Amino acid sequence: MSTVELKSNIIKLVEDIQNDELLESLLEFLSRRKDSASGDMWSDLTSAQKQEVLDSYQESEDEKNLVAKDQLFRLL
Repeated sequence: MSTVELKSNIIKLVEDIQNDELLESLLEFLSRRKDSASGDMWSDLTSAQKQEVLDSYQESEDEKNLVAKDQLFRLL
């Protein structure tokens, strides 16, 4: 997917979100990510947070643990 397509898809998705808390979280995440060098966010995490990320990634390898994005956004 091209950069233009990615940006367009992100904009469409964000426009459909009605949850202010989720929008604030997305804004904070994107702002921090945009301004940080690759790997900076990882180094800011505690050991427990890093382990949670690694555990979540490992769990995501099993398809039965995956959730469709539509279902996820309904939960938020």
